[in-house]
Amino acid sequence: MTQSSSSSSSTSKTLLYAAAVDIVLVLVFAISGRRSHTESLTVGGIFQTAWPFLASLAIGWLVCRTWTHPLRLWPHGVLLWLITVAGGMALRIASGNTAELPFVIVATVVLGTFLLGHRLLATLVIRRTNKG
Repeated sequence: MTQSSSSSSSTSKTLLYAAAVDIVLVLVFAISGRRSHTESLTVGGIFQTAWPFLASLAIGWLVCRTWTHPLRLWPHGVLLWLITVAGGMALRIASGNTAELPFVIVATVVLGTFLLGHRLLATLVIRRTNKG
């Protein structure tokens, strides 16, 4: 395997990792929210809670061109987080749901921890692996 094909494979894996983990963590956010409010954990219920944030996450990936640097915290990760939260809240309200201040605060903190946290951890693992 040549250096460029090895690098391309590594980049593809990083991109796939970041996108998949972002989606999974938004779903975990929706599931944990529904569970804490004793709402049903059906596929439809989870989708109803998650879709505004998943749609906003996708918009964030496009606006930030996150695929160019999927693990970069600044500005990609931070902007992706803020777009996901703000867009998710806007879509929730537009679809007739509420966005009370405590929910906005919790969503901001949890999604920030999730979307930035996994990028930070992955970056540290990659750096450590490359050193060794």
